[in-house]
Amino acid sequence: METTLDSKIKNIFQKNQINIWTIGNTGARNPLRLPDIFSVYVNSRSYGKLAGSNENQARFTYDLSKQNLATYSGKVSTAAIIARKFRFVLERFGFIYPELPKKLHGKEPGTPDTITPLGKTFLAAETLDAQQECYLRGLITPMQQLTNETAYSPLLWTIKVLLALEKRTGSCNLNYIEFATCVQTTNPNYDIDQVVDLILTIRSLRKDATNKKNFDKKVKETAGKYYDKKVNNFDEYGDLNIRYLISTGILKHSGRGITIVDEYKNIANDLVKNMTSNRGIIERITEHCNGAKLPQDDIHVALKLMNNYKNALKSNNVKYSIPPISLDSVKNVNTITSSLKSSLDKFNEDQYALKQKDEWFEIYNYMLCLIKNNGRERTIDNDTVIKVPKSEAASYLEWTTWRSFLAIDHIKNRPYEARGFKIDQNYLPVGTAPGNGPDLFFEFDKFAIVVEVTMSTNSRQEAMEGEPVRRHVADYVEREDKPVIGIFIANRIDSNTAETFRIGIWYAKNDKRLSLKIVPFTLTQFAEYFKFMFENNKANPEQVVKLFNECFKAKDGKYAPEWKKAINQIVQEETTA
Repeated sequence: METTLDSKIKNIFQKNQINIWTIGNTGARNPLRLPDIFSVYVNSRSYGKLAGSNENQARFTYDLSKQNLATYSGKVSTAAIIARKFRFVLERFGFIYPELPKKLHGKEPGTPDTITPLGKTFLAAETLDAQQECYLRGLITPMQQLTNETAYSPLLWTIKVLLALEKRTGSCNLNYIEFATCVQTTNPNYDIDQVVDLILTIRSLRKDATNKKNFDKKVKETAGKYYDKKVNNFDEYGDLNIRYLISTGILKHSGRGITIVDEYKNIANDLVKNMTSNRGIIERITEHCNGAKLPQDDIHVALKLMNNYKNALKSNNVKYSIPPISLDSVKNVNTITSSLKSSLDKFNEDQYALKQKDEWFEIYNYMLCLIKNNGRERTIDNDTVIKVPKSEAASYLEWTTWRSFLAIDHIKNRPYEARGFKIDQNYLPVGTAPGNGPDLFFEFDKFAIVVEVTMSTNSRQEAMEGEPVRRHVADYVEREDKPVIGIFIANRIDSNTAETFRIGIWYAKNDKRLSLKIVPFTLTQFAEYFKFMFENNKANPEQVVKLFNECFKAKDGKYAPEWKKAINQIVQEETTA
């Protein structure tokens, strides 16, 4: 006998075989890395020459590898595949002109692979807010084929489902398994009421499930009966699609799932009115590449959005200032909105920082993922699974270490002042910190800590990190009127790196000799000590400095290999006492 779940899934998908839509490409999983990638492309020797040439494509991948944005193996065919994935994503957002079928030659809006008007706007965008607007304009044009005559926008379909869910339940929060099996598997050809029915059925059954991980697996397997590819694509594409959807700024994470940003609810309702289109392909491509119009391009809608942010700040008792400009143009109103959004973002990040002490076990498990460095998932509890994307291990190491010190708490500088890397609206890392400053800097009442991390473990570690780490610590030693210590974290500490820090000498520009205090820890050592502090109610910065001082003193009379052994022994003794 069929279960309720089997019946609901069969009712929707037996007539239409599941075809999971994708916005981006699994080889380019993080859309927020596109600004750097696109900048390399428009200045590369391959600009405008990607179509059909493995050599030009491989050259682009090589150029990306020089900026640590891709891996170049030296094999042309492999490198060309990587370039084509990025080309696909840039086309999908409308940042470069697409190559059209031969039957449409002569009607192209622009030369294939060259920058579009929207691409120029994106290239000039200096803030995440401005970049997100470009992502949004690029994804709302209906470009995904629905029928022979009609196309749709997966972003707008997702929003449509979220709004329909809110109408039924009072909330547009959608969890991950619901998105993976009910939203990315459907489109406007489906009855939206049936889709929401299936979502609510899964939600109700999952609530009563003892083992939610097994329940999610069963849902995917049941839906997989109507899907002719691998069942793990539900996850492979689910994670990818959510990343691209939230890059627009109109959606954000809700746990592992997705929801609409409150301030954009009104705009969301306006957007979905244009979810599908039967206009000709050239007309749609032209709009796509120029950047589709948004509701807030109208002065009245722009003012409404501005007031939404004002109200959000007021409701949280956040003081804000408005630039002294008139409200007689959309540009001016959007400038003020951007300023208000920045104030709200800073407030929300402060709140995020306060929560980290309660998230210490999750932070610890992220460290364990990074120690393995293989992208393996870790289950935190019955409803929480975490994973470090293998290609983003370096940025996740900085992010996890930042969170760990926020959890230890008592920092005097603001959380956004403590990190060198950027984060998105879900507080996830966007790339790594630039090389002109430390990865992390934490100021406390009586001391300050400079933290540098790396995924490098081989003999190149000292060449890559020895000079920058000492320089960054030295900069703060000269700048601060309190003691400054340096903590270096890597999965493996090369002895040459440890020797450089053991000596710890830096000469300032005036030849002033500075004796630096830097201790290298393996990530395993730091993780276990972090766990020890929280399990024994000792999580405070003074405890970290106490360990640091013991390890720093242990260098006396030792060379690097012996000092590393001494550090390990001290950590083991502290955590097993």
